[in-house]
Amino acid sequence: MEYIYAAMLLHKAGKDINEENLTQVLTAAGINPDAVRVKAVVASLAEVDIDEAIKSAPTMMAAPAAPVAAAPAAEEAKPKEEEKKKKEEEEKKKEEEALEGLGALFG
Repeated sequence: MEYIYAAMLLHKAGKDINEENLTQVLTAAGINPDAVRVKAVVASLAEVDIDEAIKSAPTMMAAPAAPVAAAPAAEEAKPKEEEKKKKEEEEKKKEEEALEGLGALFG
């Protein structure tokens, strides 16, 4: 994936996606580039319109759906928090009642 990311970075910067530039980006990122993979990526992207590929990517369409899905989850969490608070209050009452019972034994 880092080879594709490097190619996308070059594209975004308006630079040519060639072996030399791709190797320089990978090296700058601390990656020891494999010459065969660099050639393969450059050859694969030679006839690809990257802007068009980005526009038609299905992941771009799915991204806005994530916040919508998070909203029902947040609403579901509210009743659970309320139930948790009720359980804690009931436990405190039970503890207090138990302590009152012990106080009567030693009172």
